Amino acid sequence: MNIVENFKKMKQVEIYCKNCNSAHTYPLGTSLLEISKDLNIQSDNVICGAIVNNEVKELSFCVVKSKRIEFFDVSHPDGIRLYVRSLIFVMYAAVKEVFPHVSLRIQNGISNGLFCELQGLDKEISESDIFSIQHEMQNLIAQNLPFIKKDLLTEEAVKLLVEQGLNEKAELFIQQGRLYSELYFLNELGNYFHGHLLPSTGYISNFGLVKYFNGLLLQIPKRKNFQKLRKNIESKKLNEIYQEHKNWADILNVSTIGNLNNFVLQNKSGHVLKISEALHEKKIAEIANKISSKNGDVKVVLVAGPSASGKTTFSKRLGVQLAVNGLRPYLISLDDYFVDREKTPRDEFGEYDFEALESIDVEYFNQQLIELMEGNEVQLPKFDFHLGKRTQNGNSLKLLPGEILIVEGIHGMNPNLLTKVESKNTYKIFISALTQISFDEHTHISAADNRLLRRMIRDSKYRGYPACETIKRWPSVRRGEEKNIFPFQENADVMFNSATLYELAVLKKYAEPILKQVPENREEYSEASRLLKFLSYFKPIDDAEIPPTSLLREFLGGSSFLY
Repeated sequence: MNIVENFKKMKQVEIYCKNCNSAHTYPLGTSLLEISKDLNIQSDNVICGAIVNNEVKELSFCVVKSKRIEFFDVSHPDGIRLYVRSLIFVMYAAVKEVFPHVSLRIQNGISNGLFCELQGLDKEISESDIFSIQHEMQNLIAQNLPFIKKDLLTEEAVKLLVEQGLNEKAELFIQQGRLYSELYFLNELGNYFHGHLLPSTGYISNFGLVKYFNGLLLQIPKRKNFQKLRKNIESKKLNEIYQEHKNWADILNVSTIGNLNNFVLQNKSGHVLKISEALHEKKIAEIANKISSKNGDVKVVLVAGPSASGKTTFSKRLGVQLAVNGLRPYLISLDDYFVDREKTPRDEFGEYDFEALESIDVEYFNQQLIELMEGNEVQLPKFDFHLGKRTQNGNSLKLLPGEILIVEGIHGMNPNLLTKVESKNTYKIFISALTQISFDEHTHISAADNRLLRRMIRDSKYRGYPACETIKRWPSVRRGEEKNIFPFQENADVMFNSATLYELAVLKKYAEPILKQVPENREEYSEASRLLKFLSYFKPIDDAEIPPTSLLREFLGGSSFLY
């Protein structure tokens, strides 16, 4: 028995396990995997990680100090993240085996899965190709191979990544400037992911792989029913907008964080900023032209999208472009048509569900639209959120020739919103912040994370909410979006991506200070830590050059629009 083993036997650490609400003592250096097996933690699915002192840790993590531990399975948000990262590594290894000279690229999240491309395949991918990749993935899973994490000198890690053709990951390592860097290994293949992995390939129990447009869709299991895959919904319009912005990113050579950082390091970030803003303006002008070309039929423009997508500023900018075309826009908010608080439906937790369509007085909304389109004058409502009641704001409206309504609200794409207005009289625009750059070859950046950072900054600046409160509310917001917003996005006449190529490097300066204020004893500390680590890879961009009409100004301040 060596000195280290003797020391382990002598030294004990105490852990408190939240799963079984009890304290236990273990030898120094005991792994979370060993602890979970010893305590026989019960779960609907296999245990895959733990929250340790409100930080996510993988099961290979060894305890050397007293800790509070809560084990989780794949139904947990961080559990599914571990699962997906590990699944991507397996897919990467399978592609390397089946097509040694082809590069796997994870482009974006779409249709309840991940859209992937095989770069260098030089042909359209076939069902036979997909079967070969899937078969090799299943072979790697059946072998129950371990994911082994190693600390390497950064120069060694970079050399290995470059040899494997993972140049974007290597570039990030170089930019971080650290002496040592972590790599995961699966057999002889090294890789890096923004976060932890499962202990071994055998933990992967379910996945799907199908042809999707010009690439592949990696299908992910349902969190609450892991034996079933998430439903594949073809999202043609969403895919088109992703491809459009991918082309923009490729043209500017800003497809990854590393590319963007290079522009910053060369003092050329202003170029990316100006082009990004110009592309937004051009797109909004094109949408305004489409509306104006409808021979006056369009009377109502509906603008919908999830939280922090920039709906309000987009509506105002669209109004400017419509005015350039000779139309006179009038903006109204669907929020002013809320039913009184006591009539608001409640969700499964007994809380008011303000994101349900039933929270809107649909009948009254339609009645006012019909009256306006018939040339009558109406008294516009105003919802008093403090009182929880709809009142009259004292403003009346009568649509004159050349005037057009822009209605902003989350339910604009829902076919049950407009029950009495003909489709030829409406134009529907869905807006979301679809992040245009990737972390690296195998890690896309979640649009939800982009919007969470936006909302966090806005909540702190304008509503006085600390970051921990925004993070706490976010799962409820996301559930509402999945139920009431995203299922209807393909009903849009056009989609608009409100994200910019440069914005995460700007949000970094605003988000980091408020994220660091989340105390360690809050459950939200785990999510704050994850976001801080993510932002640490960006070189900051100053917001001085962002124009006052930019959609980002809605969150940062300094907008020339009145809200």
